[in-house]
Amino acid sequence: MSENGITRRDLLKGAGATLAGAAALGPGSILPPLTEPTPAGQQPGAAEQAELAREEATRAQRMEWWRAAKFGMFIHMGLYSVLGRHEWVMEDEAIPVREYAPLNNVYDPKPGFARFWARLAKQAGQRYMVWTTKHHEGFCNFDATGLTDYCAPKHAPGRDLVREYVEAARAEGLRVGFYYSLMDWHHPDGARCATDEAARKRFVEYTHGLIHRLMSNYGKIDVLWYDVAWPLTAEQWESVEMNRMVFKLQPEIVVNNRNKLPGDFSTPEQHIQASKGGQAWETCMTMNDSWGYQRADDNWKTAKTIVRNLIACVRDGGNYLLNIGPRYDGTVPQKSVRILSEVGRWMARNGETIYESDPCQVTRSTYASFTRKGNTLFMHVHFWPGEYVAIGGLTAKVKSARFFATGQELKFEQNRFRARITGLPVGAPDHPATTIALECDSVPTQDMDFVRNNMPRDGV
Repeated sequence: MSENGITRRDLLKGAGATLAGAAALGPGSILPPLTEPTPAGQQPGAAEQAELAREEATRAQRMEWWRAAKFGMFIHMGLYSVLGRHEWVMEDEAIPVREYAPLNNVYDPKPGFARFWARLAKQAGQRYMVWTTKHHEGFCNFDATGLTDYCAPKHAPGRDLVREYVEAARAEGLRVGFYYSLMDWHHPDGARCATDEAARKRFVEYTHGLIHRLMSNYGKIDVLWYDVAWPLTAEQWESVEMNRMVFKLQPEIVVNNRNKLPGDFSTPEQHIQASKGGQAWETCMTMNDSWGYQRADDNWKTAKTIVRNLIACVRDGGNYLLNIGPRYDGTVPQKSVRILSEVGRWMARNGETIYESDPCQVTRSTYASFTRKGNTLFMHVHFWPGEYVAIGGLTAKVKSARFFATGQELKFEQNRFRARITGLPVGAPDHPATTIALECDSVPTQDMDFVRNNMPRDGV
């Protein structure tokens, strides 16, 4: 799967007997309210108006930490990690349950596995974590006793792995997120619920029960990340009631849009796309081409690519949720560790240009990308040209320029068409990008149409 290609979930939409794809509403869609809709021709009742007002009033407060955090760690680990052939292996290779389920006798993360993840995330500059508590395969990494025995405490691990994860994240000062797949390849009602009403009721009760368990047993949870809502609609999932339950149990939680409600944020996958209309958004992306561990996948992104992706998300007001796929014992492939460590070293020097930053309208450069805080423009030069850099069409007046990491003052010159920072070293001072901070007299914007229309031509 290419970084800018069609996602697996896009390919599955409308596939009939095959899986029908992602639950996410597309960016820019007309978004329905989280409460049940009011019948046509009727005004919302007082109770519904009050609930809508509460949702809107609390969203800004609930989202405040999330909007500031910018960078998170996604973790896919489950029974599929034993096979090491991607997290969709059960369906892609049509493995029957009787053959697949015994992997739960091999799957056994080492003690302390989650502490390593949390320390790695913190070192990388990530501020929250989201782990697959239950993926499409149906196996629960948490204690689901009483609802199903297909869970970690009843098999090889013999313990609640989600609890260890929550404790590890908190120990490192990171926010805690739970991924939960609505789709289920193991549960007997997971497919027939689409055509059998009794099966639907059983499966929805089971699903709501598992989510209730996750929201009740681990203290304060910061993110609930639903995934694939196949084969039911929001009405059939009883998604409004689902979210009401979640918010009753976790009033400060942030919820995504993949149970076919708009949620608090949208979730572009494997590509960077800002939401329209001001809705919060988060791009989730793999480090290679696989979410779950795939031992043969060597198509790794470089630290430079990851930093550039992070900057692109932040520039447009979004977050970047970057995935690792640990092995079945919880260990992380060394390539992932090396790449994240390099990203972390850059973040240690430049993280202040990422966290709590504002959307940035300046975008045009062939060798740099940009973020902004107030009137300060950060120019992140990923292809170092040497000696000088320039920004065309900068409308604000530059008051000062400096290397962000060292504070070294830089010379600059500016006219109405460009700002030019001069006297730079031939080689890049920082890697994988060198950040130059430009203090401006107003919010920096860029007008390349002005340059095109007004730049003096030869002899004019």
